Amino acid sequence: MQSLLDSVLASPIPGLGWADTVLRLAAAMLMGGVLGWEREVHEKHAGLRTHMMIGLAACLFALITIAIIEDPLVDDESLRLDPIRLIEAVTAGVAFLAAGTIFTSRGSVKGLTTGASMWLAGSIGTACGLGHLGLAGLATLLALIVLWLLKILVRQALPPGESDVVEPPRDV
Repeated sequence: MQSLLDSVLASPIPGLGWADTVLRLAAAMLMGGVLGWEREVHEKHAGLRTHMMIGLAACLFALITIAIIEDPLVDDESLRLDPIRLIEAVTAGVAFLAAGTIFTSRGSVKGLTTGASMWLAGSIGTACGLGHLGLAGLATLLALIVLWLLKILVRQALPPGESDVVEPPRDV
């Protein structure tokens, strides 16, 4: 019974304590949530909870990758030293989800920015999971600048109703 309790309370990731693991997961959820909150405020299809879940999931995949790399029981070097597979898996999975937010109707495309912010939430979560909290924070800040500041500038430059619509090229 004691060994079961010890294994449950042991460090979740070799080389990382519980505090660091919780910090990384919480940061990914929080930063993904910041992007989701912006989408939620603008009544977009994927909002706060979706972005938080994407950031959390990507972070967890990154932590699992670290655990595999650091696990002394995994002795195949090709399994332990190919972290690029993590990036590929998160990118493909989030791209699949993001594609579901993109809609076309009567020649206009909607949801591209939301899809892109979901994709970014995945990369922010991955950065948090790998311990790059500063990089994740910077990306979150830059994303907010793009989502808020550029939206204001575009609204001022374009006639009403055209700022969120991407027109397809017309055949001549």
